[in-house]
Amino acid sequence: MSVSIDSAEFRRILGHYPTGVCAVTANVDGAPVGMVVGSFTSVSLDPPLVAFFPDRKSTTWPKIETAGRFCVNVLSHNQRAVCQALSSKAENKFESVAHRTSDLGQPIIEESVAWIDCDLEAVHEAGDHFIVIGRVRSLDVAHSGDPLLFLKGGYGQFAAIVESE
Repeated sequence: MSVSIDSAEFRRILGHYPTGVCAVTANVDGAPVGMVVGSFTSVSLDPPLVAFFPDRKSTTWPKIETAGRFCVNVLSHNQRAVCQALSSKAENKFESVAHRTSDLGQPIIEESVAWIDCDLEAVHEAGDHFIVIGRVRSLDVAHSGDPLLFLKGGYGQFAAIVESE
């Protein structure tokens, strides 16, 4: 039995679940490319695998796929401008984004909380998105700040609840 669910309502309801904001980057023909995702997750500890879910309509994902490797940058709470730059349709999204190159040749965005350098392991079709699995080759916590979060259509950061003793 097929169930019809309105896509706008689906998005609204799932918007009540906070997600981290990451930038997936790659070096393509000597130039950095990148896209923002809110769908990054760990998959396996042994072997170390991660995943993210790019939209089929993405114009950046095919470029990253051809590179065969990518770096996931966990954006910090003060990197909203980086998020906006990499979400834009600009020709050179990295013009205002400070970055360096990882030992594996991928862009690491400066001031990101952490980065995870991966080889492309597998790509699976999933509705209007792809499931991209990466094999982790190198990773590090690069900055002690809090991550950028997305919730109910807005950006913010984590606030710990301190319990009294």
